[in-house]
Amino acid sequence: INAEYMGLLLLLAMLALLGRRVSPLARSPFRAFHVSAGLAHGGGHHGASGEALEKRAYSGNSGFPEWVEHWNRGNFYKLGAVWAGACVATGFMSPGLALISSVFCGAYWAIGLNDIRQRSHAIRHNFPVLGNVRYIFESVRPEIRQYFIESDHEASPFTREQRATAYQRAKLMTDTQPLGTRRDVYAVGYEWANHSMFPVHPPNDPELRRVTIGGPYCQKPYSASLLNVSGMSYGALSDNAILALNQAAKAGNFYHNTGEGGISRFHLQPGGDLVWNIGTGYFGCRTKDGHFDAARFRDTATLEQVKMIELKLSQGAKPGHGGLLPGSKVTPIIAEARGVEPGRDCNSPPSHSAFSGPRGLLEFIAKLRELSGGKPVGFKLCVGRPEELSAIVKAMVATQIYPDFITVDGGEGGTGAAPVEFSNHVGMPMIEGLRLVHNNLIGARLRDDVKIIAAGKVLTGFSLVRTLALGADVCNAARAMLFALGCVQALKCNTNKCPTGITTQDKELQKGLHVPDKAVRVQNYHRKTVDAAMDVIGAIGLVSPSQLRPEHLMKRVAIGEVMSFEEQYPTVPVGCLIEGTAPPRLQKYWNEARA
Repeated sequence: INAEYMGLLLLLAMLALLGRRVSPLARSPFRAFHVSAGLAHGGGHHGASGEALEKRAYSGNSGFPEWVEHWNRGNFYKLGAVWAGACVATGFMSPGLALISSVFCGAYWAIGLNDIRQRSHAIRHNFPVLGNVRYIFESVRPEIRQYFIESDHEASPFTREQRATAYQRAKLMTDTQPLGTRRDVYAVGYEWANHSMFPVHPPNDPELRRVTIGGPYCQKPYSASLLNVSGMSYGALSDNAILALNQAAKAGNFYHNTGEGGISRFHLQPGGDLVWNIGTGYFGCRTKDGHFDAARFRDTATLEQVKMIELKLSQGAKPGHGGLLPGSKVTPIIAEARGVEPGRDCNSPPSHSAFSGPRGLLEFIAKLRELSGGKPVGFKLCVGRPEELSAIVKAMVATQIYPDFITVDGGEGGTGAAPVEFSNHVGMPMIEGLRLVHNNLIGARLRDDVKIIAAGKVLTGFSLVRTLALGADVCNAARAMLFALGCVQALKCNTNKCPTGITTQDKELQKGLHVPDKAVRVQNYHRKTVDAAMDVIGAIGLVSPSQLRPEHLMKRVAIGEVMSFEEQYPTVPVGCLIEGTAPPRLQKYWNEARA
């Protein structure tokens, strides 16, 4: 035992001696504090002048421990040599301790020499071994922030409170809140519903929770739930995630939007209602060279499980941006769903090749409606230039061709991967986009013929009520459904390393997503969220979601100032755009539009 202790003391003594050589200036851990305090008081400190202190403060000392700043390749070699020598010397007194130390010393040399040889990372090259600590901390930063730092109401992109609500409802756990709200009700941006002194209990009528979609030219209208699964493609989502979502849709009687990646075998297997989303790549209905194939479209669109067709013009997460799925990711099953060849690059261009302009869009919609056997057909967009939206509505008036629905995707929408510039700064947020579409249709006397579906961070019963009050007939949710599936917001959707098996094609990770259990959780979440929305509607004094109006909701827009959503986003008079009496800005867009 004495020999073991002597060997350990010898090893520590030699490392400590080298440590002083590596960091000859390290004297006080509080040195940086003393300097900054002296500068803050503008006077001397321990007899030093302010000028001398300033010189010391800006001499290159960044506040890091000085042994970090003075670590370099030369000191790496010195410490390694001393450590190796210490291992040899210790071996005479304590072979066991020497063996353990040699293992760590060998790892030290292997990591350090590899760091010095590589040229990709300057920090690792200049600070061998030690520089790797930065990358370790960087890799675990999202988890540290999520679990230990962020508050319950800090959205990045969803707050802990929002995620907890989805988890609790999915698992049928208690979702009540003790001791009142955690929100600052006097903060700018706080929203609430104006309840009635005479609340009602909405009738237990399932039809009140559904909306019929289908305009005057639709032969097969569809009754949609108030809340549904938004578009998420197979390939972005795993086999098991698609299976669970569609199984939940079937059990809960709501629809499942396929996303633009086509209808896969996993969409069809459970038998849930589908909304077939068709993007610029025409996946599932394309020719070999990527153009629209009417025959292939008809074969799929006439399937009983396909209830509606949605033509995607743009999406909120990256409007106006195409995409390319590398051939290495195009597996045989993905290729089967998309109608492409396995192993070859799969391109989604920014715009459609089957039509151009507002009239071309409407004529193509009429064609799809006919080919599908009269099913509801609409288009999805994230609103961009307002005059272009006005041009589409103006073309509806001129041609008398109406889509059965318009899906408004907010700029706050999510996706597995999008350029930062597009996610953060391109596309109109959902509220403004929804109000613009709603008012354009009202001003053109088309609102009764065209339903509006809205998506953009709809997660709770209140967010569902707010979206319906602002003009939506039906809502879609994507990330909320993923939380119900078990998403922990690990922010690894674009790495193929999703730890919950949702946004990955890794078969081992997918095994963690048990389809029957997760399908029930999604169904639970959907039911309890719609129940909560109906409770809020009853508290307002209404019996049906169709009675909701923007004046039922309030928002604090400044300190001491509140406005209703109707005051913030006024509803225009019916037909005002055609009559030329709309609000100046909206009328200007209409007048400038070319149908």
